[in-house]
Amino acid sequence: MESSTLMMILELIVVLAAIIIGARLGGIGLGVMGGMGLAVLVFGFGMAPGKIPIDVMLMIAAVISAAAAMQAAGGLDYLVHLAEKLLRKNPSRITILSPLVTYFFTFIAGTGHIAYSVLPVIAEVARETKIRPERPLGIAVIASQQAITASPISAATAAFLGLLIAFNPSITLLNILMVSIPATLIGVLVGAIMSRKVGKELEDDPEYQRRIKEGMLAAEEGKSVKIKNLRNAKLSVIFFILATALIVVFGSVKSIQPVFDGTPIKMEHIIEILMLTASAIILLLTKTNGIEVTKGNVFIAGMQAMIAIFGIAWMGDTFIAGNMDILRGSIEGLVKNMPWIFGVALFVMSILLYSQAATVSAIMPLGIALGLSPWVLIALYPAVNGYFFIPNYPTIVAAINFDRTGTTHIGKYILNHSFMRPGLIASIVGVAAGFALIEIYKGINLF
Repeated sequence: MESSTLMMILELIVVLAAIIIGARLGGIGLGVMGGMGLAVLVFGFGMAPGKIPIDVMLMIAAVISAAAAMQAAGGLDYLVHLAEKLLRKNPSRITILSPLVTYFFTFIAGTGHIAYSVLPVIAEVARETKIRPERPLGIAVIASQQAITASPISAATAAFLGLLIAFNPSITLLNILMVSIPATLIGVLVGAIMSRKVGKELEDDPEYQRRIKEGMLAAEEGKSVKIKNLRNAKLSVIFFILATALIVVFGSVKSIQPVFDGTPIKMEHIIEILMLTASAIILLLTKTNGIEVTKGNVFIAGMQAMIAIFGIAWMGDTFIAGNMDILRGSIEGLVKNMPWIFGVALFVMSILLYSQAATVSAIMPLGIALGLSPWVLIALYPAVNGYFFIPNYPTIVAAINFDRTGTTHIGKYILNHSFMRPGLIASIVGVAAGFALIEIYKGINLF
């Protein structure tokens, strides 16, 4: 084995060790362990530091500020209230409607953590109508993850757009959304349909019967969400959605982007400006305390994502840039001939990184450097939704705890859990639909 290849393997071990340990630490652990791994690469192996993902981090900060302001003003509670009314009016369709609700919530807010607020509603409505809660809860959690790669303001999409524009300036946000939205929706809907017959009927489930006999399910109906100020809640939702719509418009129609000294303003800057403005308008019109914005789970989760990208993406770029000649020579042909292999790499790394945005920032540059078509990368984008595989992500744990019937569970062998089947179906179908859509769009000259 050549010394350069051996050195790359040792460096890869450092990178993977930092990722695995960081994921176990939780919170900001992933980001700071990325920094430690970077320190080993720079000071131990003499590698030049890679690029810091400054624009991606600032986009995340701006989007999270607006989403957190909407939450503090009661906007998320208002959306949950609407979702509860929808589900209670159509209880028999809860397995199909629940994932659409969590998908929409994540699509609007740009973070899957918003699902916490609606999961207890799904669990209670299912139990009240004698539908096995595992069925809607399993696919609802998966839908909240899939929608990250469809949301125009998620950290993952912001990172992906930034990378693709640097690679090919003709790429627009609309190009990504035209594939990612229908592809992930198709994957989620197929997963929902396949979830309708998962497990035994609730009344026949032995765990449910045991809990009934032991009095563990005494009447305890889910409490409806109380909105303190309906006017403020509605205003916050309106301005947040308006800002999101403007981002899609500016990102899709380059001719309306402001031009300075002959150069159009960067899309990253448009996102930052509009989201910070939306946050300011929400605070001013609803008279929301700015300190309260920083206390919500949306803000906390967003800041954790930003720090994760800071460390992990910087370390990843350093490793890839320092070993590009070896990587290109060994796997370029294989990946080009069988691009789905790169999709598998995205899926596996997302399991380790617990973040679509961190996976995009750390791994997508490798696909670009290996010469994969931007359209192939867009089709593979839903593959970064693999962190359901090991059932310890917060939304998964929350769904298990909210299901008081015990049907939503982690199996004896850990990986045979309630989220594996809908997760694999949604991911595989989503990627396959992405490739099909790319071919359709090429056939009608849209791409």
